Amino acid sequence: MRTGNKIALAAGSVVVAAVVAWALRPQPVTVEVAQASRGAFEQAVSEDGKTRVMERYVIAAPLGGRIDRIALKAGDPVREGQVVAVLTPSVPGFLDARTERELRERVGAAQAQRLRARAEVQKAEAQLAKARLDLARAAKLAAQGFVAPAAREDAELALRNAQKAFEAATYAEHAAGHEAEQAKAALERYEAEGQGRVPRDARWQVRAPVSGAVLKVDQESEGPVALGAPLVEIADPRSLEAVVDALSQEAVAIRAGMPARLDVGGGLPPLAARVRRVEPEAFTKISALGVEEQRVNVVLDFAEPLDRVQTIGDGFRVEAHIVTFRAPDALKVPVGALFRDGPGWAVFVVEDGRALKRAVTSTRRNGLDAMIDAGLKAGDTVVVYPTDSLADGARVRVLPGPPGKRA
Repeated sequence: MRTGNKIALAAGSVVVAAVVAWALRPQPVTVEVAQASRGAFEQAVSEDGKTRVMERYVIAAPLGGRIDRIALKAGDPVREGQVVAVLTPSVPGFLDARTERELRERVGAAQAQRLRARAEVQKAEAQLAKARLDLARAAKLAAQGFVAPAAREDAELALRNAQKAFEAATYAEHAAGHEAEQAKAALERYEAEGQGRVPRDARWQVRAPVSGAVLKVDQESEGPVALGAPLVEIADPRSLEAVVDALSQEAVAIRAGMPARLDVGGGLPPLAARVRRVEPEAFTKISALGVEEQRVNVVLDFAEPLDRVQTIGDGFRVEAHIVTFRAPDALKVPVGALFRDGPGWAVFVVEDGRALKRAVTSTRRNGLDAMIDAGLKAGDTVVVYPTDSLADGARVRVLPGPPGKRA
């Protein structure tokens, strides 16, 4: 073979080998990236709940008989002492000792309940006085710079809660007084009817113990009612609280006073709220997937007026976000950037077109972000949702788009 042919053959072999090597070279992995950034980080317990009125009063029949049709409808305002129902008592066959004793015991129980309500009023009044003193002390210390402004806000919240508790205790005392009078009147009327001193067609007016609005009419139509049968429910529809049933393993991180947000829907911004109480007893609830869950009721108070939510009332659905942890300036990355590496966490950092695995420390995560305690710095570019084909040192091709944009 001539020298020229050999050179051409060798050159062709080199070109073919180069083409094959180029075709078989490892292809860069297409990845989506985001940047580690500093900002506010929150952990929250998010659950569905519902609103309920703080003080609900069920007006019951003080005696057995026949009730006239109730004209009130749900939502109608009522005043304290207003007639809400009219009863025609049934004529007893005879005044037996058992019925008389039951009515007398009911009178005693109602009077004891009135005394208990009075004690609750005195207790709430003392707590209100203490809350006023605490607020004055906190305001003075805050003005002098000895305590943080948050301490004054907590004192103001405690004063508002004490005022509400005092109002609720006062309403309860009024209701207990009315119930005692009704029980006493029922006994007197029963005894009088047994002695033939009261006309058979006499009518009994049932009055509202407090002012408010009608929540529900239990028996609207005319008909017979038994002693103690519920007739009308009354409450202040704007005196609301929210009840959220949280998983017990999440409720252990919730404390009274923690801030929360309540989303009522309708495109309205969330309402500010605070945790008032975590109930001490859990209950079993079956989830939509048929799994038994232990849940705990968390009671929240609205921390702002409800003026901009005109139609919210008792039993409305809300979505609560209870903030259990907040860091105002934390280093964070999308939670999808983290993956398990042995007992710890790791991320892929993009440098010079290659993905480099780096161990990180992350103790807190929420549904969107993970807070990084060590291993990264602000501005580092990390791979979001890394695939199994991505290895340490592999070449990568970044998808176009602004950093942090997710697919």
